[in-house]
Amino acid sequence: MLSVIVATNESERTLVPTLSALVPGAMSGLVTEVVVADAGSRDATAEVADIAGCRFMIVEGTIGRRLKDAALTTRTPWLMFMRAGLVPEPGWMAAAESFMQTASFGANGPRAAVFRTATDQASPGLKELIAVLRGMVGGGDRSGQGLLIARALYETIGGHPGGADAEAAVLRKVGRRGVALLGASARTVA
Repeated sequence: MLSVIVATNESERTLVPTLSALVPGAMSGLVTEVVVADAGSRDATAEVADIAGCRFMIVEGTIGRRLKDAALTTRTPWLMFMRAGLVPEPGWMAAAESFMQTASFGANGPRAAVFRTATDQASPGLKELIAVLRGMVGGGDRSGQGLLIARALYETIGGHPGGADAEAAVLRKVGRRGVALLGASARTVA
């Protein structure tokens, strides 16, 4: 149902908590595969991915190219893009399943989702209002908060572009109104 694509580069230490958080999703059948898209790390990133049962691929170039090339190798109807070090908090599976069941593919409804930050989770009503206001004035970049998106939409928008800001560019292609906050948060580990 869901392929997770994790972008890495010299990420052996930050990859471990990310993959650990995905284990319950794999055990439940929600996550059918995890692809680690690496930039050619010289540390033990490949070994960590192998031990965790992930498919590991090296793709030279920008993060956008790594993410897009990895997405092309998957077959599930939903894709989740993450950076190594992003750790979904408990409850992420239910939030992802709920979003996938109710996502609107109309022009005005949410069509993709990102994880909440700890700040968003602290007081959802006020923090969501602030996030919406930030978005209205062009701020509020959420490109580091993962991305849950239907494969059909991802392909329609052309996937990740090759530039350095590929994650933010995908969010811009989907549009402010098309990106929702998942009902679960994620934290970033250093």
